[in-house]
Amino acid sequence: MLGEYPIKGRRAADISASVERAVGAGELEPGRLLPPMRELAERLGVNPNTVAAAYRTLRERGVIETDGRRGSRVRSKPATTGREFIRVDVPEGVRDASEGNPDPALLPPLGPAFARAADRGDREPVLYGDEPVEPELARLARAELDADGVPAGPVAVTSGSLDAIERVLAAHLRPGDTVAVEDPGWGSLLDLVPALGLRTVPVGVDDDGPLPEDVDRALEDGARALIVTDRAQNPTGATLGAARARALRAVLRRRPGTLLIEDDHGHRIVDLPLHPLAGVTRHWAFVRSVAKAYGPDLRLAVLTGDEVTLDRVRGRQRLGPGWVSRITQRAVVRLWADGAVDTAAVAGAYGRRRDALIGALAERGVAARGRSGMNVWIPVPDETGAVARLLHAGWAVAPGARFRLAAPPGIRITVSTLEEGEVEALADAVASAVRVGSGRGVV
Repeated sequence: MLGEYPIKGRRAADISASVERAVGAGELEPGRLLPPMRELAERLGVNPNTVAAAYRTLRERGVIETDGRRGSRVRSKPATTGREFIRVDVPEGVRDASEGNPDPALLPPLGPAFARAADRGDREPVLYGDEPVEPELARLARAELDADGVPAGPVAVTSGSLDAIERVLAAHLRPGDTVAVEDPGWGSLLDLVPALGLRTVPVGVDDDGPLPEDVDRALEDGARALIVTDRAQNPTGATLGAARARALRAVLRRRPGTLLIEDDHGHRIVDLPLHPLAGVTRHWAFVRSVAKAYGPDLRLAVLTGDEVTLDRVRGRQRLGPGWVSRITQRAVVRLWADGAVDTAAVAGAYGRRRDALIGALAERGVAARGRSGMNVWIPVPDETGAVARLLHAGWAVAPGARFRLAAPPGIRITVSTLEEGEVEALADAVASAVRVGSGRGVV
């Protein structure tokens, strides 16, 4: 059952650590069945309760999953083999379109804003016990949220969107609960959910966002939470349209106990209107990061939600990091107040690059998606082969495996720094890679 790898240990912690080390080293592959608890207990000479405790720890850490009489097996995508490791090593001379980063030329200069924030910090130092949220940041954020139709709620500040989502999930769910996630969807999120000991159930995505019938089915089957990207979905570029938002609100209205988390991934880089879902369930959260518009290293997101959710998040945050640097918060205030990012100009720049690539691919008979944001998603018949052939042609793209659960194969191309003169060459390379992978046009 376990090949050459022996599970070791006399204590639950030692047994679970032995399994996790083997998974991380690749000695226990995804899908490998673990011994029944009594069998392993007899082999190790320990009480079956000790093995049960070890398996419980492994489930909570997202390393294994248990399916009744079918037993426990290594997860197909365990937390110890994160999707971030499913990436392409980019050799020198290869054009990198795989990383999902914004165009540095479209990011605002941070020096003046931080200088002013630091100067104020010298005059008014933030000390233990002070408010964790900069009042002016809360005011500006809340005014924008109100204008976009996001329901009233308190404001918290976290270290990016993923930090916010993790805290909200931990505030309401327990190991073994199921979360409905977009498929394809954000790879880091697809790693985070099982790392928290939660189960994922995929819901399909088209250009208008999650498919209502898939969401309805997932919630009917017991999913306790739903995570939705409102704009510039990663990796497909989907954006919730008005009709889709109405349909999803109708689904959620029938299940008010669902925990709803919305990630406005396209904040300040997308000029399409927001159609929030928040307010139809008892517990909800809405998060906006500054990473894509102002710079990933700022590590700041604004979170709002219902009173209970935000109270739990802020209470747990106080016991951990305490707060996100108020100097950073004040710098973001300056960037927002001074209009450091021209949303229409940024959205227009990314839009022209997306449309140019999608149009060039269409001329070559290749279908691609990218309604908003900085990414283009291209379905391919042979994902591994397409990535390899593109790399040989001088282009590094992201394998779709980083973003998929049950969705068909694909590749993601980040167009944020794509230059006009590169579009035709990239489209030629993609078309060639796809044709070869489908068995057509092989020379």
